[in-house]
Amino acid sequence: MEKIRAWTRQALSVLEELEHSGRYVVKEEYVRLKNGDISDYFLKHYRWLTSRCRSFVDIPPELDLPIWLALTEDQRLSPAPGTVSLTLDVPREKLMIVDYERWGYQLNDMYVPASPEDEKAHNDELRRYGIGNEVELVSGTAGNFYPFLKQKVIRSWDRIFTPSPVMSENVGCIWEIRPEWIVDIEKYE
Repeated sequence: MEKIRAWTRQALSVLEELEHSGRYVVKEEYVRLKNGDISDYFLKHYRWLTSRCRSFVDIPPELDLPIWLALTEDQRLSPAPGTVSLTLDVPREKLMIVDYERWGYQLNDMYVPASPEDEKAHNDELRRYGIGNEVELVSGTAGNFYPFLKQKVIRSWDRIFTPSPVMSENVGCIWEIRPEWIVDIEKYE
């Protein structure tokens, strides 16, 4: 079984959960605690991501919130008080690689261009229709008037699953951490 080296920074409580339950999974309450008033927005996008990833990787049916991973040491999040950095060897079949830049487009309800030329053509199309803020197609009312453009934006989101050939531009998602995947633990208290 192929394993991929990855890193994740988590709250110290993750270690307790791993010891107590034999795995760590993200729970809705954790997302709400971290994100406050904008939690519903993140939960919606994380659940969309999970539903699409089920076509590519084995995700236990009861899990719907991803755990984000750095795939290179340069991407590791810096130490922060009250956190732990885990170095993991993740089974490849449990890992989804995502283009990080493209994920940012999706997270902001924007069109994910296939190329710079495609992005220009899309922006030209928005100008022709008088749409100054493309986010309004998905998050606002503009999509009611231009449903074909709204669907074009939503269909483009699957491009986040075409990772960049430069690994440092990609991130990984898993849906659980198992103790046997942990290679190193760095605590920041």
